[in-house]
Amino acid sequence: MRTIRTTSLLGLLLLVTACVTINVYFPTAEAVEAADQIIRDVYGKDSARPEKAPAKPDEQSRSGNTPPWVVVLEWLVSPALAAGDINIQSPAIRAIRASMEKRFPSLKPFFESGAIGMTRDGRLAVRDLNAVSLRERKKVRSLVADENRDRDALYREIAVANGQPGWEADIRGIFATRWVDNAPSGWWYQDSKGKWRQK
Repeated sequence: MRTIRTTSLLGLLLLVTACVTINVYFPTAEAVEAADQIIRDVYGKDSARPEKAPAKPDEQSRSGNTPPWVVVLEWLVSPALAAGDINIQSPAIRAIRASMEKRFPSLKPFFESGAIGMTRDGRLAVRDLNAVSLRERKKVRSLVADENRDRDALYREIAVANGQPGWEADIRGIFATRWVDNAPSGWWYQDSKGKWRQK
């Protein structure tokens, strides 16, 4: 009888110590803050006030949806959180940001005229070539191509700088939303179905 209890107790202790909770999650709230910082720097001081960012994932999970046994287990064995701040300060990221900030004054008139718009994948597209004079059409296409190259590189470099290349799609998705949310009213963007809408 004593052997059964001892074995059961040892088995339970082994189970508890083996159940280390590792929550590897994409840090959405931190990514939103990082995106807003970069976008505000690109847009400059005249940008619109951004809409409220989504709640942090850990705040959502503590809203009463966690089963009691998970709460007890996390109390016994602290969860390891794999995410914190998002690194947006690598030399490559700084160079891309500087390039985008320098280009933005040339892009701004085309945003305001509706010639270009923000796509649902975090890039730009020429939306209405008729809003551009014949003389400037080559210029606007070149600006959009250069901006898209920088945006693609920015999303990739942020993921790499944080040691998580697999986060690139998540970072792109956050930026796609935040470019629009930080934009002034009147600019064009694609909704989730790819339809052009004016903010």
